[in-house]
Amino acid sequence: MSDKPVRIAVDVMGGDYAPVEVVKGSIEAIKQGGIEIILVGPLDTIKAELNKYDVSSLNITSVQADEFIKEGEPPALALRQKRNATILIATKLVKDGRADAVVTAGPTGAQVASALTILGCAEGMERPVVGGPVLGFAPNTIVMDYGGNVDCKPYHLLNFATVGCVYARKLLNISNPTVAILSIGSEEGKGNDLVKQSWPLFKKSGLNFIGNAEGHDIVAGKANVIVCDGFVGNTLLKYSEGLGVAISKWLKVVLSGKLPDEVIGKMQHDLFTKIAGADNIGGAPLLGINGVSMVMHGRSKAPQFVGAIMQAKAVVEAKLIETINTELLKMKQHMESAKD
Repeated sequence: MSDKPVRIAVDVMGGDYAPVEVVKGSIEAIKQGGIEIILVGPLDTIKAELNKYDVSSLNITSVQADEFIKEGEPPALALRQKRNATILIATKLVKDGRADAVVTAGPTGAQVASALTILGCAEGMERPVVGGPVLGFAPNTIVMDYGGNVDCKPYHLLNFATVGCVYARKLLNISNPTVAILSIGSEEGKGNDLVKQSWPLFKKSGLNFIGNAEGHDIVAGKANVIVCDGFVGNTLLKYSEGLGVAISKWLKVVLSGKLPDEVIGKMQHDLFTKIAGADNIGGAPLLGINGVSMVMHGRSKAPQFVGAIMQAKAVVEAKLIETINTELLKMKQHMESAKD
């Protein structure tokens, strides 16, 4: 590991609580060490936020970008019309080698479009994928895809599994991760057409494939890498987050007056962490592209930005992108040689 700090370009105008929470989170993250922050946005706005803090000893610089993409704007059209958009400028910093990663809570569509246009897809990867841990109850289980790819084909799922295995090895330190396809039954032949057609492909992939996994198997940690299309994955992710919020609120109502408020608050926090593990990480890397680009919720606040920035640092230091590119090429060659 190099002593050189990891340079993170942060989209100051991305997210529901920009720029206040973005800058606050960036400052909190840089204090953890080993990071250089490059704030990308209108310089006057950045200066106004930085003036709220003592940053004289912090490694923070700024890059001008006076346009930004709003939620609901068609990504491709918006990026063509706004050539100086924050997400474009931040992603170009990665492409030009001035930053090691980009972090944004802006619209995911614009982020994906920027990454594909500027950084490009890895060889053998038709579509980028977002994934990672979903539940704190199962910290060694990751789900691919969180929602970037709604309609998939079997070879897409195989790519997701390949990427997921690299993630599990490099970031979770699991040497030989087990792989499963998310379905409505554990037996071969159960599931929709996508699941049924993917099974034989996975069997000859060389991955540590253990078959299908059902929803309850995620909580139990049956497999380290569970793959599904983005429609299913995003529904699962948002359900777990919503469940965490609902149970936390219910807990406060039930225990109010019976336990001290600080005890209830800790229980709420701990429970939410266990149920909505993905939300606590802060962000997830967009995988299958030639660079590090961290995807975040639009409603992210300072703690989530800290998490996303630290996750970006871990991804860079683990050389995750380079390893994924190598493994995708190996999988392509393996599957070609395995053809009947």
